[in-house]
Amino acid sequence: MPLSTNTLASRPTPKVFISYSWDDEPHKDWVKAFATGLRSDGVDVTLDQWHLQPGDQLPAFMERAVRGNDYVLIVCTPTYADRSNRRVGGVGYEGDIMTGEVFTSRNERKFIPVWRLGADWNTAAPSWLLAKYRIDLRGDPFSEAQYQDLLITLHGTRPVAPPVVPRRSAPSAPIPTPPRSFTFEPIRILGVVVDEVGTARRDGTSGSALYRVPFQLSRHPSAEWAQVFVYAWNHPASFTTMHRPGVASVSGDKVFLDGTTMGEVLDTHRDTLVLALGVANREVEVWERQKFEREWEQLRQTQEHERQVRDAAGRIKFD
Repeated sequence: MPLSTNTLASRPTPKVFISYSWDDEPHKDWVKAFATGLRSDGVDVTLDQWHLQPGDQLPAFMERAVRGNDYVLIVCTPTYADRSNRRVGGVGYEGDIMTGEVFTSRNERKFIPVWRLGADWNTAAPSWLLAKYRIDLRGDPFSEAQYQDLLITLHGTRPVAPPVVPRRSAPSAPIPTPPRSFTFEPIRILGVVVDEVGTARRDGTSGSALYRVPFQLSRHPSAEWAQVFVYAWNHPASFTTMHRPGVASVSGDKVFLDGTTMGEVLDTHRDTLVLALGVANREVEVWERQKFEREWEQLRQTQEHERQVRDAAGRIKFD
């Protein structure tokens, strides 16, 4: 279940440093956009492009960033792997700091590999990261489910195992049965997040008049809801020639259309957003209702079995 806004607000803000190699300008731009997205999802990101200035001591900055943050996200590419393994440049120095901290603190979970480029993981990751659980953010757009997996890790909201209940060796009171009621709160689009609307490049190239438009959702959706919404946007039941498949994404509690205009939203995309919203709400409600009913039925069967065992045990006498 997604956490409420109040629950997320009560948690400490996770602090994250992003370690990456300057492969080329598009890669640097992607890392900056990735860091911007994390900050919009409640993560305090340290990035050299923002926090490093001429005159700063590079080794001191790297050491503070690695040791002073809760997590280090390591953006893995073949270039990063090569420089880290050969201990070349800033990547090599950061690798020394990170492996040293793992050795001294044993905090393995602090360092999270993010696979960005490279068809083969063995060539994209430094040798010391090869066996780690990784987040796969290859492709444009990358996997929303993988991004959500990263977010719940950083925010400390991953699902935990239920408590172990001791096996009863003697008759006990029946387990209370929860009320058999299912509720689903449909997600709504509250409006455009005006302060976060992007700007067009307008440099004469194809698509340069388009920009990013964010929409605020009424609550943080599940990864399943996000996947269904994006699919419904890309394959709507009805659309016009102005429809733009592939531009919709869900991040945190917002929907983004990355490559449109406010005029298109008003004239065309608003109706498609409503269609995709309805599909996502209906399909996820059905899925969650079925899940609830399966779990309730399993609980009922377990309780009935325990009742029968208690009744039988009460009739067995040894004197």
